[in-house]
Amino acid sequence: MSNHNLSRDEAATRSALITTHSYDVTLDVRDAADPEVAGYPSISTITFSAKPGSATFLDFISGGVQSVVLNGVPLDIGSAVDRDRIILDGLAAENEVTVTGTALYSRSGEGMHRFVDPADGQCYLYTQYEPADSRRVFANFEQPDLKAEFTFHVIAPADWEVASNGVEAARTPATSDPGVARWDFATTKRMSTYITTVLAGPYYKATDHWGATFDDGTRLDVPLALFCRASLADSFDADELFRLTKGGLSFFNELFDYPYPWGKYDQAFVPEYNLGAMENPGLVTFTEKYVYASRATDAQYQARANTLMHEMAHMWFGDLVTMNWWDDLWLKESFADYMGTLGVDRATDWDTAWVNFASKRKAWAYLQDQLPTTHPIVADIPDLEAAKQNFDGITYAKGASVLKQLVAYVGFDAFIDGSRQYFRDHAFGNTSLQDLLKALSAASGRDLATWARQWLQTSGISTISAEIVEDGGTLGAVTLRQDAIDPITGHQELRPHRMRLGLYDADTTGALVRSESIDVDVVGPSTLVAELNGKRRPALLLVNDDDLSYAKVRLDPVSEHTVRTSLDRIQDPMARALCWTALWDSARDGVTPAARYVAAVEQFAPAESGIGVLLNVLANATGAIERFVPAATRADVRKEFLAVAANQLQAAAAGSDQQLAWARTLADVSRHGDSELSLIRAILEGSTVIGGLAVDAELRWSLWQALSAHGQATQAELDRELEADKTASGREGHALASAARPDASVKAAAWDSAVNTTGLSNEILSATIAGFATAPADMLKPYVEPYFECLERVWAERSIEIAGRIVRGLFPAAQDLADGMRPTSHPVMLRTDEWMQNHKGAPRALRRIIIEQRSHLLRALTAQASEG
Repeated sequence: MSNHNLSRDEAATRSALITTHSYDVTLDVRDAADPEVAGYPSISTITFSAKPGSATFLDFISGGVQSVVLNGVPLDIGSAVDRDRIILDGLAAENEVTVTGTALYSRSGEGMHRFVDPADGQCYLYTQYEPADSRRVFANFEQPDLKAEFTFHVIAPADWEVASNGVEAARTPATSDPGVARWDFATTKRMSTYITTVLAGPYYKATDHWGATFDDGTRLDVPLALFCRASLADSFDADELFRLTKGGLSFFNELFDYPYPWGKYDQAFVPEYNLGAMENPGLVTFTEKYVYASRATDAQYQARANTLMHEMAHMWFGDLVTMNWWDDLWLKESFADYMGTLGVDRATDWDTAWVNFASKRKAWAYLQDQLPTTHPIVADIPDLEAAKQNFDGITYAKGASVLKQLVAYVGFDAFIDGSRQYFRDHAFGNTSLQDLLKALSAASGRDLATWARQWLQTSGISTISAEIVEDGGTLGAVTLRQDAIDPITGHQELRPHRMRLGLYDADTTGALVRSESIDVDVVGPSTLVAELNGKRRPALLLVNDDDLSYAKVRLDPVSEHTVRTSLDRIQDPMARALCWTALWDSARDGVTPAARYVAAVEQFAPAESGIGVLLNVLANATGAIERFVPAATRADVRKEFLAVAANQLQAAAAGSDQQLAWARTLADVSRHGDSELSLIRAILEGSTVIGGLAVDAELRWSLWQALSAHGQATQAELDRELEADKTASGREGHALASAARPDASVKAAAWDSAVNTTGLSNEILSATIAGFATAPADMLKPYVEPYFECLERVWAERSIEIAGRIVRGLFPAAQDLADGMRPTSHPVMLRTDEWMQNHKGAPRALRRIIIEQRSHLLRALTAQASEG
């Protein structure tokens, strides 16, 4: 049994015993291109202080350990190596240990990921560690508070590009083989193990430079580099990425008043990446999905810029100053999420950053915060498996939303002054919540202990509604009601909200515009807004206008009527986005029928000018049709929605983002409905040409997947399409389309390859699972029982990344409520409850996924029941 799930208590004990100083790591990947070679030599030399006579352990998940030498004495491998740990006994005050072993290449995106490009057969390597996978590459003390200086050496093919956190100090050809070279990298400043990194392969590389002269006359020069696979070079918009990077460095260096501390700033876009990006100092890694080989919308480019700014903010929040343990993950992720949006707003040409934050990022937080597994922003993380599950909407988007509210509470200048002092006090060190509160309290002159308890240490979301008394079109008493049950404690946690109320009426052109706004502090269960007494009743009273607070909003009846009849007349993009969110929350919560939300999208989405908001509402409508609308009416609702999508595809401006959004929606919804398949086939064959629509590889695969899901694409046709698109994304599109075919033998093969074999890489696995799940419910019913039977085996046999993809993706989520059936009595609900009851000892992280999937299903069935 593995012992790699390090606990918080074990980490604290180890931290009390030792202080790490330096690592010298050599990795030999010269044979990586040979698929028969499973691993590579890894040598790690660590210097550290310890309590004399004490014992501790190193972490190393490997393919074997050849030697361990502690203070010059070789240790017995049989007794020193305990599965994924290396025991170090009888420590001196100052110690040096060298571990020589074989690390394994990965296909899961964990550790050293190896990818062979189907376009040209070239081999690419990169590392990804968060929260604790550097121990898959070299032996180390894997916890964030044991920082050290790192010196990396990499032996690789001489014609490759190789990079690490530090600048390249030397490159030496191997005397025994001129096709091999050794790269030596400069020693880093102190950092945590999980943000070290190595990149190696025949990457395309572009270079540039950024510099700044500060008020005191000192000069900061930062070399810049960008990497992507060679086969993507023609699609790589390096000039634009450099432009954004320079703007971000200028902005954050001035904002934080602490010069960028990591020397160079490289950014690599890598294949089959499990995350959006990772903030490795000096070498940030991104998913190569941000290299747009097919047509992309402005919202996608803005989202990429947001990620770029998010990771750059981490150079200070997270890398320079790092949390002690994963309980305080928010100390880096919440801040980076807030700063990423701020950076797009302040340092780029986009003016809709906060609108998209309200529409998408906060929607993620609202969803996560209503699950039974919600948690405080400052979370309880007992071990590494729990840490892996906590990179969620609470830690990122809720935390960022709360910080946005904190800025409104203490003032932007005080918030930044406190952050600057925090960096100066704790540079290259580790912190906890109290360290940040101390700095912010000193800067703002406010005691933030109560604020922290109410916002950072409680769970759940407040729902704010306006209760209005009016007389003949005049407002009387207007009371804001707050309901804020903490799902964990069951108690009301009534939080203070700084909110803005917007009063909207029609102007002379008929547009709905804000005529007045009032700021109010919502405290306790009810707040009387005396300032509104005697004012004319507006057509729309928008609670939380400008999105200052983190709360769900229920529209009062008059305002809801206005929104459902005139949403397209609201001129302000933020106000319109907030109204869309209110309608969606009402549908998700079963307060109003989901079909009414779909109808609102059909009526108003064609006029939505904000492409980010449009993409979100179209995705919401797609999900509502397939999960929330009752089975009895779903086919009719879907057919009508598809007709609107087809009409808008042809009516939208040629070449516009809106046209592309409707094309993607037509393809996605057509996986489940067949009413527009003839149009889809005609677009693919070219017999129907939509002016301005780029039917490129990404869109083509979406259209093929729709045909395949209805048995209207043969495997031969899909294989021919793959021959024309021998790319990584093409391979994923082909895997999904192939597994989507409605044939029992196809589903059986997809299930077997996902669950019972290990041949699929992380992204092909997810595509296969998505294709398998695209099927009529009756075809998937035979897999309900096998799903629950395989869960613990899959969790035990696979890495947490791969196991998580399987457990989430194959959960039987697409279920319908029979007439007269209560949601909790649905057979899949009962089977899920039975599994939970009989597997109380299952790993916490596995149980968390099942609990969340059960909650999503219950919400869907409840919505169906409320509409039936």
